[in-house]
Amino acid sequence: MLKRKALRKIFITTLSMLIILTIYTIPTTQKPNILRTNLEIEDITNLSTDKIYLLNKDNYLVKTDVFIDSNKKIEKIIDYLTINNNKIPSNLNGYIPKSTKLLNYNIESNSLLLNFSKEFTNSNNEEIMITGIVYSLLELPDIKEVSIQVEDKYYKDYTNLNKDIGINKNIMYTNRNEINKVVIYYLDKEDNYYVPVTNYLNDNREKIEIIVDSLKETKKDLISYISNNTKLLNYKEDNNLFILNFSKELLNKNNIVEEKILNTISYSVFDNYDVNMIMFQVEGETYKYIKR
Repeated sequence: MLKRKALRKIFITTLSMLIILTIYTIPTTQKPNILRTNLEIEDITNLSTDKIYLLNKDNYLVKTDVFIDSNKKIEKIIDYLTINNNKIPSNLNGYIPKSTKLLNYNIESNSLLLNFSKEFTNSNNEEIMITGIVYSLLELPDIKEVSIQVEDKYYKDYTNLNKDIGINKNIMYTNRNEINKVVIYYLDKEDNYYVPVTNYLNDNREKIEIIVDSLKETKKDLISYISNNTKLLNYKEDNNLFILNFSKELLNKNNIVEEKILNTISYSVFDNYDVNMIMFQVEGETYKYIKR
């Protein structure tokens, strides 16, 4: 009897150690199938990962994650976006002129009013700066629009701004009638960051068709891994679910879909459609779900 209890105790202890070892050896770079922050890490560290937009060396605003604690989040996002901030990766840059101060801000009914010091007007590329600020702050769940003041006075016509202003704009239309606006996510040429591009074009096809076809094309300084032979067989929007059924060419030689392919498509869908989840199918068989 004692021997049996001892063996059972050894078995339970060994099993527990194996579980702990497995947990701690899972690669930390592995991303979940949810396009949101890792809540478990946030609970442990009291830090949250927030998405902001910084400037890469090809002058694209790219989406990246930063760790910001829950206190004074808006001030700290503005600090990240300011030139010469040493907290950001060496291959990315801020764009708010250095020495600019956020004097104060106010949130009312999901509308954020920012009040900057006069140095704000020294920007070399005002469109990029305004776009990056607006897109970065709209990533916060309680912010729906952004207005900007300088020294307590509204700055130009920068009021009630949202993602309708576009980002990394690509003007492709030849006439102003029936312009379709489609946001498509690529990877930068160094394969590190996701790059949203707002395309304005005379193409009345459904946006998902434009997204998939565009991601099969080669772009200067932008990367997509979708094979040119891949076909979008059919698609369906059902309440908060978007179902995408692809041909087998979406799979790689190991019979899986590259995570970066799933992410570029998913980010693009979520920016163009009011859905919370995507079902990826290959030849009619469910492959994976991605949640916003």
